[in-house]
Parts: sequence; structure tokens; C-alpha cells
Amino acid sequence: MADMATHVITGAGSGIGAAVARRLHARGDDLVLHARDARRAKELAVEFPGARTLVGDLADPDKLSWAFSHQTLPDRVDSLLHIAGVVDLGPVGELTPKSWRHQLNVNLIAPAELTRHFLPQLRTAHGHVVFVNSGAGLRASAEWSAYAASKHGLKALADSLRNEEHDNGVRVTTVYPGRTASPMQVKVHQQEGKEYDPARWIDPESVATTILLAVDLPRDAEINDLTVRPGR
Repeated sequence: MADMATHVITGAGSGIGAAVARRLHARGDDLVLHARDARRAKELAVEFPGARTLVGDLADPDKLSWAFSHQTLPDRVDSLLHIAGVVDLGPVGELTPKSWRHQLNVNLIAPAELTRHFLPQLRTAHGHVVFVNSGAGLRASAEWSAYAASKHGLKALADSLRNEEHDNGVRVTTVYPGRTASPMQVKVHQQEGKEYDPARWIDPESVATTILLAVDLPRDAEINDLTVRPGR
């Protein structure tokens, strides 16, 4: 990818997103880091000096367009990296509509809305959209119905977008990490009532490596799907 490429990243505050942002920041690329509110934006600006921030609540995708209309969007976007996500486990018989909506909004509808906003810039730059999905986007286990549904939907979004934008020079990649040592995994273990041992799971840096592999691949090729599983 060209020097000083511009990357829009969601989820840069922790886990996989933070690992990717650190790598791109260290090599001098231009970062536009999404934050849910102004306080979080200030924290990200301190952590990543020189990075720009974009504020909008992914849990309320209907208001993203309004929020962005009051901010300056980048003129060029070389990659849009959808890494933010939420999870709330529970059996179908107990999950509430609120839980379903929250996971669908953050994990599926907000990425679609962000992509819609940045497609003109991505087309101009012949950019790249990366969706960080999950193993739950390929199979659904008991008590994972809402999360898995949002991630199955994210796969469909990525596949459709790839077919729609191929002739415009936009590449689309989905990465399916297995369980990764991150704050989200801590929450999952709490909900499962299990002891959390980060050494058992994938290091976020390893997932970041696979994401950057796809982003940095020469233009003569495109990685459509990458599955990353724990190596232990």
C-alpha cells in the first residue's frame, strides 16, 4: 500500500483493534479512529499522537449520519477496518429484543452504515474494506444465537459488497478469528462462568498480522476470507 495510507478503524481502543492501530501508527500511516463518544476520542488521541478521531455511537446507527455531518471526514480512505464488536450470550428463550438489537446494531448495521459513508473515498482510492468477523460467523453454538446471527449477517454484507464493488477496484476481506485474548473474551468467560486464561487463546497481535497481510497484499491479488484459530 502507498506511503501514508489513510485507515479508518473501529475498535482501536482495545484487543485486535488496538493491535492493528499500533502497527499502522508505528509505520507512519494516517489513522482515523472511531470512538463512541468525545471522552473516548480524547483518550485515543492521546494514545495515538497525530491520529484523527471520528465520534459516533455504533449502538445507534440511525444517528451516525447526523453525527458525521458535524465532523470532517477524510478525503481519502485506503482501508476501512471494522474491528469493533459486542457480545451478549444467552439462550434464545431468555434473550430480550434489547440484547438482539444491540448486537445487530453494533456488529452488523453500523458497519454497513459506515461502509456506505466511506464508499466514495474507497472507490477513489481503490481501497480495502476489512470485516473482523468471528468463528461464530461460520457456525452457531448454544447460547450464541444473537451474536452469531449478527456475524452471519456480517459475512453476507461482506460477500455482497465484494461482488458489488469488485469492478470499482475495492477489495473486501473477512477475517474469522477464533477466541482471542481480549476484554471481549474476559466478558465471554464471565458469562459462561468459566475461568479466563489468556494464554489459551490467540494473541491480538497475531490476528493483527493476518489483517495487515490482507491489507498490504499487492493489487494483483485479493484475500477474500481468512480463518485464524488458536494454535495451542
